[in-house]
Formats: sequence, structure tokens, C-alpha cells
Amino acid sequence: MVMALLATLRAMPELPEVETIRQGLEHHLAGRRILEVELRRDDLRFPFPGDFDRMLRGRLVERVDRRAKYLLIRLEGRLTWLCHLGMTGRWTLLGDDLESRPGRLANGALVGSGEGPHDWVVIHLGNGSRAVYSDHRRFGMMDCFPTDQQDSHKLLAGLGPEPTPNHLTPIGLADGLRGRRTPIKSALLDQRTVAGLGNIYVCEILHRSGISPRRSAASVAGRSSVTGRVERITGAAHDVITEAIDAGGSTLQDFRGVGGDDAMGYFSHNFLVYGREDEPCLAEGCTGTIRRIVQSNRSTFFCPVCQR
Repeated sequence: MVMALLATLRAMPELPEVETIRQGLEHHLAGRRILEVELRRDDLRFPFPGDFDRMLRGRLVERVDRRAKYLLIRLEGRLTWLCHLGMTGRWTLLGDDLESRPGRLANGALVGSGEGPHDWVVIHLGNGSRAVYSDHRRFGMMDCFPTDQQDSHKLLAGLGPEPTPNHLTPIGLADGLRGRRTPIKSALLDQRTVAGLGNIYVCEILHRSGISPRRSAASVAGRSSVTGRVERITGAAHDVITEAIDAGGSTLQDFRGVGGDDAMGYFSHNFLVYGREDEPCLAEGCTGTIRRIVQSNRSTFFCPVCQR
């Protein structure tokens, strides 16, 4: 079957979606050698490095890692190939053992066949398969750099901890929030505070925490010791992200996971607030109704009754 690994067309993919794609690429690319690199244009959101195809050609893919929303494809020779999907980036894996069923955009344009009008990068692998990167809006990006320079890379250096149990701690979160007057919703979207969170999951995390998105980050963090609010946000972040990864991400328009064209993320079935404006709050014992407000040009969904 074709392996179509897509980002959403409606919103930038968040950490669980990128992790789902990472797992699919890891399964099919690790241990394969890159024989040829076709670049169909000179740039995506930014220009490719001048010798990008040469740096990749002939190298073995050792594994695929992730940092926040960035895919980090580790190559032999201690090189890292970075890929960010932007809003519409998509990886499709094609080969003799895969059924080639490229997708289509709403306007009917083919994507992922290797010959589609938005198929910009085609990677030919040693086993005869191909990995095709498509991106009709070209908001994605790619780079290649020595792996030991990751911590100083301009896109990665300032990232905060991952919102996972082994990285995000109440103490670390409190330190990132303390003294900041910005709303807690905006603070959690700041990749320097927590890496990989986006609008959808922050709405869900704050609802589970019982914290209003309008509350200031400083009031959540307190002045010294870790507050109960910080502990609730930390625990909710761990739970929401873990559950979303296990579910394969969220189904938003054209997002696809690893299991083929019909395998989609199912965490959206667990949304308590996101996209539920004017519907009843699902928190136990709450009689509130979900509201939508706009913060920093993004929709925020919350319950004004149980989120304080």
C-alpha cells in the first residue's frame, strides 16, 4: 500500500502529527541508502543549501529523530537532514512493494506520485523505492548540517523542553512562565517555553487543567514555589500529548498517518473543547458552554465556567 505521510492543510501539524510521521519514515527509511536526490526547484520556504543534493547522495539513513515539530533524519557521516512540514508538507513512499495511490488536492492536482505539480523533492533509495516530498504552499523547509552542531542551529537552539513526561517538569515550566504578563495560552504556544505545542493541544491542555486561557502566565507560575496550576498544566500536557501520539494525531482535513490513505489520527474524537463552540462542556459536573475567543489571531476554545 502507499504510505502517505501528510501534514494538515488547515493548520500547522503539531507534535503528535509530526511524531506519527517520524515513526513512518523511521520504519521505511532507516537502513536504506540514498542513491539519487531530485530537486524540482531551488527553494521551499527558504532556499535549499547550495550542495544539498550532494550532501545527501550516497549516504545511509541511520534513523529518524524529532525535535519539536522538526524531523531530523540522521545520515551516516554524522550529518542531519532537517525537514519541517510547514502547513502542507507531505511525504509519500512509493515502491514495488507499495501500492502507488497518490493523493489529490481539493483542486484535483496530484500529489505524491513523483510527477505531481507540487512534488518538489524525490529521494531514490537503494531498495528501489522512492520518498516524495510534496508541498503545494511551500511553507516547509529543509536543511543539512553536521549533527554535532544541532544545539547551535538557528532553528533549534532556542527551543524549550518537549511536553513529554521525561522532559517537561513543573519546576522547568514554572521557570519559563514566571514574571510573564502574556496570557497563559500565548505563553504555552511560545516554542521557547514548551517545544512542539500548537493551538489545538494547548486548548485541550488548559481545559483539562481547569485554567482560563486569559489568565496571565505570571499568575499561573506564582512567585517562588511550584503552584498547583503549574502542576496541573504539566500533568495535562503529559497526558494529552501521550494520548494524541498513541492515537496517531488529530484528523484535520488532509492529515494522514502511517497506515495508508485511510489511516487517520483519531485524537480529534477526544477533543473536549477544540472546535466545539456553543456546545456543552464535557467536564464532569460542569454546566458551562464552550466559547470561542481570538487570541493572537488564533481561535481559543474554552469553558468559562470550569476554567478559571
